[in-house]
Amino acid sequence: MKKTLLGTAVLGAGALLLTACSGGGAGGDGGSGGAITVGTTEVVTSLDPAGAYDNGSFAVMTNVYPFLMNNPVDDSEVAPDIAESAEFTAPTEYTVTLKEGLTFANGNDLTSSDVKFTFDRLVTISDPNGPQDLLANLDSIETPDDTTVVFKLKSEDDQTFPQVLSSPAGPIVDEDVFPADAVADDAAIVEGKPFAGPYSLDSFDKGNLAAFTANENYQGLWGAPETDTVNVKYFANESNLSQAIETQGVDVAFRSLSATDVEKFEGTDGLNVVKGPGGEIRYIVFNFDTMPYGAQTDDADAEKAKAVRQAAADLIDREKLSEQVFKGTYSPLYGHVPEGLSGAGDPLMGLYGDEAGGPDAAKAAQRLEDAGVETPVSLQLQYAGERYGAASAEEYAQIKAQLETDGLFAVDVQSTEWTQYSKDRVEDLYPAYQLGWFPDYSDADNYLTPFFLEGGFLENHYNNDEVNDLLREQLVTTDADERATKIEEVQEVLAEDLSTLPMLQGEQVAVAVDGVDGVTLDASFKFRFGTLTK
Repeated sequence: MKKTLLGTAVLGAGALLLTACSGGGAGGDGGSGGAITVGTTEVVTSLDPAGAYDNGSFAVMTNVYPFLMNNPVDDSEVAPDIAESAEFTAPTEYTVTLKEGLTFANGNDLTSSDVKFTFDRLVTISDPNGPQDLLANLDSIETPDDTTVVFKLKSEDDQTFPQVLSSPAGPIVDEDVFPADAVADDAAIVEGKPFAGPYSLDSFDKGNLAAFTANENYQGLWGAPETDTVNVKYFANESNLSQAIETQGVDVAFRSLSATDVEKFEGTDGLNVVKGPGGEIRYIVFNFDTMPYGAQTDDADAEKAKAVRQAAADLIDREKLSEQVFKGTYSPLYGHVPEGLSGAGDPLMGLYGDEAGGPDAAKAAQRLEDAGVETPVSLQLQYAGERYGAASAEEYAQIKAQLETDGLFAVDVQSTEWTQYSKDRVEDLYPAYQLGWFPDYSDADNYLTPFFLEGGFLENHYNNDEVNDLLREQLVTTDADERATKIEEVQEVLAEDLSTLPMLQGEQVAVAVDGVDGVTLDASFKFRFGTLTK
């Protein structure tokens, strides 16, 4: 059904807003001003949506590929992007109507055939680095005409499906450029220009530089980019990025700068620090088999193990971690869903510590004594500074000190290189360990179902039928208030069980030089090049 205007060939495989100023925002009549250079330490795994599921890759995809659904500026909810409309037409049927006359930057028409091809190949390829698991509820796709796409879903009334279409599983690709059964090479993608987002990617030197120009054919909800040319320069570490923005070698630094540098730049002439709500969370995972009194230990006792987890929750001083380690760039998190999302709450605050957010060692001691737990509790605690930043070392030194208050715990803190860490944690080698999470889309479910439904990806041997039932119920509850209530109920159970111990919620932070406006960090957690001006 697809009409190709220019000859191409299939190529080989390989709810809150803060802006720097009012100059940003979607829309506008087209690019102007000077080229802007954005610096980052993020790593791009692949330009092919089928081969990447990481922040660095998605930051590029967000700006070059079209989506059926996307987040309007300053909105965590999604709306039709290159779609004219999108709605449930039956409990297991979600119908999207594309806008007329859509084209890719290479001149090819963008039709329903490309949309079906996009999602079918994602599932077919199932690359280990790909986001295909986000499409777990997708059964099949029908395309009755060039502008109509009917998604057939496995379960009814999936309230997250519109958000999934805006996620890393959602970039629409050109079926005349991408192979159907393999991940495309980056160079082949750049050459094929299969871009129908706000920008087209002109060149890509992996790990060094990516060059973008505004795509005049873009018809999505963000409107025409404010700036014609944007370059992204990739840095090896936080220090190099910090030096680049301090010397104005880049115009904007986004993800990641150390908390110390951010604090310094807040008082630096010529630089402006921009902050926005953060979807990133930091937490500790307890392995229910190998933690003290875990199911596979010699002195297994579920109630004692629970008391150990809850005593740890009594002792953690999140405010101190926030201020002393992260200089306020992370804030205390007392629930499993971060602030800003429907259903977020603070169930841990009322249950643990001084019930006002602070620690309470006497309460922890009493809890352990009541459960018959001998102190100090020996706890091996693992973290991954390579993955979660240099500040992790100080963070976990403080956590160790907090847990060892009054001799209640004896903590052995260890750090491991990330590749090994990823293997070890699912092989039950770590009784307790650090993890972090950056959402796929702006919905509370993304902080719950992947973690806790039937054990989730954590593989820490926690599985609670009440949690499973509530998670399934909230997913198909169409009334927003009722759904938020169920999400709160899930978190209340989780706060008692403490499969994970929520610690901190991170802000989004960018630093821009004077004269650069429109740095927009909102609850979509997407960094848009198109709002930047210089």
